Amino acid sequence: MRQALNILAVLAIITLGLTVAAQGTLTHDAKFYYDQGMNFFQKKQYGKAIAQFNQAIQKDPDYAQAYSLRGVAYYRSKLYNKALADFNKALELNSKIDLAYNYRGLIYHNMKQYSKAIVDYNKAIELNPRNAIYYNNRGLAHYRNEAVDEAIADFSQAIQLKPDLALAYHNRAHAYSRKNDLSKAREDVRRAQELKYPVDQDILRQVSGGKK
Repeated sequence: MRQALNILAVLAIITLGLTVAAQGTLTHDAKFYYDQGMNFFQKKQYGKAIAQFNQAIQKDPDYAQAYSLRGVAYYRSKLYNKALADFNKALELNSKIDLAYNYRGLIYHNMKQYSKAIVDYNKAIELNPRNAIYYNNRGLAHYRNEAVDEAIADFSQAIQLKPDLALAYHNRAHAYSRKNDLSKAREDVRRAQELKYPVDQDILRQVSGGKK
């Protein structure tokens, strides 16, 4: 049975803000519209956010962070082709935006292009090695690529960086189950449940089927 794993994509808003602050050539108008877009974005009003990012880009066509966050807004709106185009443009303008690599990796993952996703997750991790989510996402791509040991290593690193990341325990449980290590899978399920994660029925059935 195909096991259902989940992708958790966290928005590194603080990191983006620091990047913007370092970009001293922005026009006042472009930054104003970007900040307005951020405000709508944080309220999950993605259509309004996109409209403001459009204005920021119109004022400054080289505003890499505006392309990047507009891409995330498109992604959240399930407009994946537009999101991909924005991440490509953002990275063309500034190859140091880890968030853009992570989200482009998510798009490749959704397209089942797992090796391409891993390349982007690698870059995101290189730029921001303390982000647990990036390891979790790369672990999922490794899992889909049948590289279960690499997946377990990434989920474990995510947990080391963020011990309360319930999703990583849930995903590692699936990976341990794939290796038929049900005792470790069972422990990860228990930990995910303690953290109030909605554990799926597939893994619950697997870990209840005998002790190893």
